[in-house]
Amino acid sequence: MRLEKLTPARIVAYAALLGCALLGYLSAAPAYAGEIKAGDLVITQAWSRATPGGAKVAGGYLTIENKGAAADRLIGGSGDVAGRIEVHEMATSNGVMTMRALDQGLTIEPGKTVTLAPGGIHLMMFDLKSPLKSGDKVPVTLEFEKAGKVTLSFDVQGVGAQGPKAESGGMKMQMSPGPSGGKM
Repeated sequence: MRLEKLTPARIVAYAALLGCALLGYLSAAPAYAGEIKAGDLVITQAWSRATPGGAKVAGGYLTIENKGAAADRLIGGSGDVAGRIEVHEMATSNGVMTMRALDQGLTIEPGKTVTLAPGGIHLMMFDLKSPLKSGDKVPVTLEFEKAGKVTLSFDVQGVGAQGPKAESGGMKMQMSPGPSGGKM
């Protein structure tokens, strides 16, 4: 083995190389930090909005990817934060916005990704026990037909948030709303 003499120039070059590798690692890490695997499902970006004092309902949003060969179904959820958690859908027809419970749950087809977001399909948390505050992590248990019960936490964002915040390399990003642009 040949040992090279460490000159100041080589030390700077090695430090720069190490710094670039570390920066690359840290930049990629937040994408996986909130990933939950349950059977063939991968759940990411679980978040909610802060609620004003006295509010009795809140929405829950997340992304579910089905990496399997068979469909699964999100049936509902539970948690100490609320009396009940249901899967709901908001839709606009003839200028009138409606919201309804998906009594049969939400099917996640194989190879597909479903995003629960404001203004569309989302989780409704009814009979809140206390307000949701920005910065909180709210634990809930989701129930799937095949994957079973999955415990995760919603990251509570500000009252008007449009998506989860991710930090990457010191930069804060906020996801933009989907095409509906609606707010729940």
